[in-house]
Amino acid sequence: MRVDGLPNKNRKSTKPFMLPKDKYIPIRKKFYYSHAFALGWMLFSIWFSIPWVIDLGGLVSVPVALFVIVGLSYIPGYMNAFMVSSLLLDRQPALKVTHPAEEITILIACRNEENGIGETIRYISLQDYQGPISIIVIDNHSTDRTAEKALEAGSDYNVNVKVIEEAKPGKNFALNAAIPHVETKWMITLDADTLLHKSAVRYIVARMLSAPHDVCAVAGAVLVRNSRGRLLARTQEWDYFLGIASIKRLQGLFQGTLVAQGAFSIYKKEAVAQVGGWPDAIGEDIVLTWRFLGNGWKVYFEPLAVAFTEVPETFTHFFRQRSRWARGMIEALKVIKPWQQPLAYTKYLTGCNFVMPYIDIVYTFVWLPGLVLAFFGYYWIVGMTTLLVLPLTLLQNSVLYRYQRNVFRVLELRIRKNVLGFFAYVLFYQFLMSPVSVWGYFQEVFRAKRIWK
Repeated sequence: MRVDGLPNKNRKSTKPFMLPKDKYIPIRKKFYYSHAFALGWMLFSIWFSIPWVIDLGGLVSVPVALFVIVGLSYIPGYMNAFMVSSLLLDRQPALKVTHPAEEITILIACRNEENGIGETIRYISLQDYQGPISIIVIDNHSTDRTAEKALEAGSDYNVNVKVIEEAKPGKNFALNAAIPHVETKWMITLDADTLLHKSAVRYIVARMLSAPHDVCAVAGAVLVRNSRGRLLARTQEWDYFLGIASIKRLQGLFQGTLVAQGAFSIYKKEAVAQVGGWPDAIGEDIVLTWRFLGNGWKVYFEPLAVAFTEVPETFTHFFRQRSRWARGMIEALKVIKPWQQPLAYTKYLTGCNFVMPYIDIVYTFVWLPGLVLAFFGYYWIVGMTTLLVLPLTLLQNSVLYRYQRNVFRVLELRIRKNVLGFFAYVLFYQFLMSPVSVWGYFQEVFRAKRIWK
């Protein structure tokens, strides 16, 4: 994928794909239709799996067999069917404002980022946004020349850069230290290793201005910047492009994006201040977003506001990052339980996260050993019936690919032909994700030491 944020001159500019207004389906009906389809799929799965329940129940007892099959088939199948149906019905509402000019502040919390902070600021300077942009770089106790490089970049690229110091380690402390310095109504957070597409600020601000008054944040779309690196990075390219994007799109459709990620999101300053700023949590952006939702506010997602970030290329770095994300989800569940959410849609969306530990544990400790047994001819866990999930997965990816292709066409970007990474993503990626997530859950349960990097 191109990450320079500049137009591809070999492509013609096109308008975003949108369904005619007379075919628009209200959100409430989409919610009911998707649940009806998901319920039908689950009932079919239950009927089809009766022989599986009987056979496995003869080995481990029926209750244990149901515990396993519910976690491997029924709940994941319901959730996947709901996602497929929702994505098929999704139509992004038109922007009421296409070229906003409000003053915006971008916060960049960083520690020892002297090698990349200048490039991040350069990409901000290339924005086609019509309003003034101010940048606050929060130097979180760096031991290199991060602050000096940020000021030099501001001078070189003619952008307004202010550097403040926060000695206490932690991204939440850094971001909170910047709030008193923000003089604008809206503020954007951006990671120091994240590069913005040239229209990213324009689209994310436009979505915020076009949204109802109770929308307090909009998450941007984050894609992979180093997708030509090692196989792990190439695999994550498809995770961000299809997996994470589909989840964000689903949640945004029902006005409850569960993570306005710190890597690239826009917030109402007043809303952040009202919930006490970024919390002291390993998943500070997750907990912050859930506090928004717990107040009855809404969080949107804007697929056209694209940023490119560095993803881990070593398993150690990947392990720490994704286990941290899983741990952050548990932190959020402690703040407000799904049934305590004031809005029906967010009750369901957060409830899906509530069952994820169960699904990941069953996958890690049952599915993976079952796969090994299948190679020796024992199909107690993994057999032909379990392959029925593949068509639903492929359908989900194909639907999201169509949406993403339209996004890239609008932004004049190219989808890179990363075939090896795609097959690794479809066939093997979950083998990594579930065990890593389980480790993150255990870390939070046993209050293990927090590691941000």
